[in-house]
Amino acid sequence: MWGTEWPRFEVIKQDVKSAPPQMVGSVHAVDPEHALVVARHVFVRRPAAHALWVAPAEAFYAVTREGLKDPPPPEGPPGVYWVFARRSQRRSMVYGDLVGRYQAENPLEAIRQALLEVQGYAFYAVPEALLHGTEPKEEVLESWFAPAKEKTYRLQSYYGLVTAKEEKDA
Repeated sequence: MWGTEWPRFEVIKQDVKSAPPQMVGSVHAVDPEHALVVARHVFVRRPAAHALWVAPAEAFYAVTREGLKDPPPPEGPPGVYWVFARRSQRRSMVYGDLVGRYQAENPLEAIRQALLEVQGYAFYAVPEALLHGTEPKEEVLESWFAPAKEKTYRLQSYYGLVTAKEEKDA
């Protein structure tokens, strides 16, 4: 049935404080608060995370390097935009790294400003005002991300196979 699904939110995750935030996927949720909780359950189980943001998927302006020759018309208010760039085809689980925050008239102008500093295959811009994320307070970080830090990741081969027990002769 069309039109009954929850809105889609793009998820932005920062693994450690020194690493750039990355677009890692999307979730469906009722509102930004719900999207943040769902994103935590989907993207922060392992490995650890330092921060998490979500934004409505329709708020993202996306353009490829080839598309920059004849870009789609930009829609978006003047303001600060977060610009992400996909710089490699190798990392299939990451759509783009944050390359900067730019004050611009629209998302296309923000991407053009980013192009002066970085190269990439695809670019995404989202208004900073539409981002909803975890607060950078220590107690918030601890309650949201500490459980993921304590879990030990083990490959499936670490665990033994489940087999049927042999019946002992009576």
